[in-house]
Amino acid sequence: MRVSHLAATVASVVLLAACAAPERRSAAASPTLPPVLQEAIVQAEPEPVPASVGAFERIRRLAPDLDPGVLALALEARACALRSNEVGDDAKLAVIDYSRPSTQKRLWVFDMARDALLFHEHVAHGSGTGDNLARRFSNEDGSHATSLGLFRTAETYQGGNGYSLRLDGLDAGFNDRARSRAIVMHGAWYVNPDLIRTQGRLGRSQGCPALRQQVAKVVIDTLKQRQLLFSYAEDAAFLQRGRSFACDGRSAAQILAAARAGVFSAGGVGRAVSAP
Repeated sequence: MRVSHLAATVASVVLLAACAAPERRSAAASPTLPPVLQEAIVQAEPEPVPASVGAFERIRRLAPDLDPGVLALALEARACALRSNEVGDDAKLAVIDYSRPSTQKRLWVFDMARDALLFHEHVAHGSGTGDNLARRFSNEDGSHATSLGLFRTAETYQGGNGYSLRLDGLDAGFNDRARSRAIVMHGAWYVNPDLIRTQGRLGRSQGCPALRQQVAKVVIDTLKQRQLLFSYAEDAAFLQRGRSFACDGRSAAQILAAARAGVFSAGGVGRAVSAP
């Protein structure tokens, strides 16, 4: 049943007011509105919740130890990639948080179609990026440094590091030389938690997101052929000038702050939702 223009306007105002606070409330429960308007609001057709907003809430429950700001940036980058037809709607999403030390598991792989956390793993960074902590990032050949931003996965191959997955960088100036630099996902002996106990960190790659050999093949097969990988770090240049997450004009600072405050408006839709 459709409502009058006045009632719809009032309903919109109430919804926008609810968006300003992380706690959601039912508009019909407000005792300050006249009964006729309360009835109109109850009968109004609900506005659909955007899929990416729902994904934020669901993924947070699957990975409560993943920084909500990092997740929000990754989901925003995914939404932008979907909008530009870089990948299909069912594309899986891998997230690496390089702001964490190598001693911690900092790779998450999500099946977005099934709302499932598939893997939570250690991942190495480049020797040019730092020791245990990742501090320097580069898109330059010969830097042996990790690159940040959104990658689209491509084909697999057998190379010097065994079974490997090629990556195409989608963040101009930050990772778009990944293919020419041979930045790929592969297994490596030095991604071994035992090394953490003996040397205080994982081994390092030449810039590749290297995995434990025991899981590399299954992770690569899960992520091959046009899936997404989002690599994050608290790097000022990337957060100020990265474009993969900025298709709606919002800055990384805005997205991070909203998510960490417990609200996230995905895809530029003017609705905030509370985090669980």
